[in-house]
Amino acid sequence: MIRRIHALCEERGWSVYRLAKETGIAYSTLCTMLRKTYAPSIYTLSRICSGFGITLSQFFGSEPVALPLSEDQRALLARWERLSPEDRRTLERFWDFLLSYHT
Repeated sequence: MIRRIHALCEERGWSVYRLAKETGIAYSTLCTMLRKTYAPSIYTLSRICSGFGITLSQFFGSEPVALPLSEDQRALLARWERLSPEDRRTLERFWDFLLSYHT
């Protein structure tokens, strides 16, 4: 269960802080749970799933979870598809540079 939470955070590029913000669960509670691998209660797990925008069924299912995309995200992906592989690598390096200042 804890591995699944870590995997969902990683898929989204979320930190524990972001997960706490999205779920309304205290950061310290999540850190303790994730570091010491305590299994969350059903109530806590349902809040975590809600934060991820998935159901409990999707959490426990073996199928990958499709993330809903906003209009901005769809537009960004459409632009991404038009880039050359070299331009994509350049943009990825730029994003890494920007994100290094925001974490």
